[in-house]
Amino acid sequence: MNKPDTDLDQAESRRPRSLPPRPSCAEMPAEEAAARKQAREHKDAQVRGVASISEMRDAIRQASRSLPALASVPRIKAPDAATFRARAALGLPFIITGMAGKWPLSALTRQTLRDHFGRLPVRARTGDYINTAFAPDRAMQDMTLLQYLDLVADAPQDLPPYLGNLELRELNALCHWPTWFDKMGPPRFWIGPAGTVTPLHCDYDDNLFAQIWGSKRIWLAPPHHDAFLYPREANAILFGSPFDPDHPDFERYPLARQAALTECVMQPGEMLYLPAGWYHQVRSLSFSLSANRWARAVPLALTPGRDTAAG
Repeated sequence: MNKPDTDLDQAESRRPRSLPPRPSCAEMPAEEAAARKQAREHKDAQVRGVASISEMRDAIRQASRSLPALASVPRIKAPDAATFRARAALGLPFIITGMAGKWPLSALTRQTLRDHFGRLPVRARTGDYINTAFAPDRAMQDMTLLQYLDLVADAPQDLPPYLGNLELRELNALCHWPTWFDKMGPPRFWIGPAGTVTPLHCDYDDNLFAQIWGSKRIWLAPPHHDAFLYPREANAILFGSPFDPDHPDFERYPLARQAALTECVMQPGEMLYLPAGWYHQVRSLSFSLSANRWARAVPLALTPGRDTAAG
């Protein structure tokens, strides 16, 4: 039996975990809501080793003001850890080739997902999930992976359901993530046909994004250009924007004309390093399987010696 078959057998043997409970949308007294928010921000700061999440956000935006304009997103061959960290410390996104395409997961097909992982419980974003992307009460539907694949295999939809931000350990058993960060969160998986979208937003964590199958168009804007993107806080480390780079409405959002937006298309087997605070919108151009991991530490662009690395 060859190695990919062995990996697949081991992944299959894992017992599927149940889905986490959905966020509660029940209203609570303002004082209780504020106390919970403060407690979460304190925990987020402890996990990342910073004194304050708000101070970290400010430092990221300030550091980005010295960045050169990003005309295009460069592609580099798989680096070693020291080379990756030195480049990441510059604070600019870049695409890495020659790594994710070698993962056993990349060799799988949609039929493999149906045959070997169809029983996995998943949660699909349904309806107009774009305009409710960062709301706790957005429409969701629980099903199995097989049911989802059957659902999106039917007639094309203007806004097809999307599996996003799912922790699927069975699929992660077929991935080989690089150890470039001291601490990372659990891998998250994204599955959907052409037309599935994650709207414009930023995460204040460094992000490593792997395109497994299919292609995706990603719009990028630097952290300090949030001044032009009408951000709305979802939580202390996640901010969404109502502006849509794919269908720009400058009458409604005139400041967005000043945002320096850069487009890139991710191809199968490529990985994107996305520094903390960078705004990004992701649209599937074909049926896609993607995965990502967020670092849980001080963003590399804020690490000591950044200026030295830049030189």
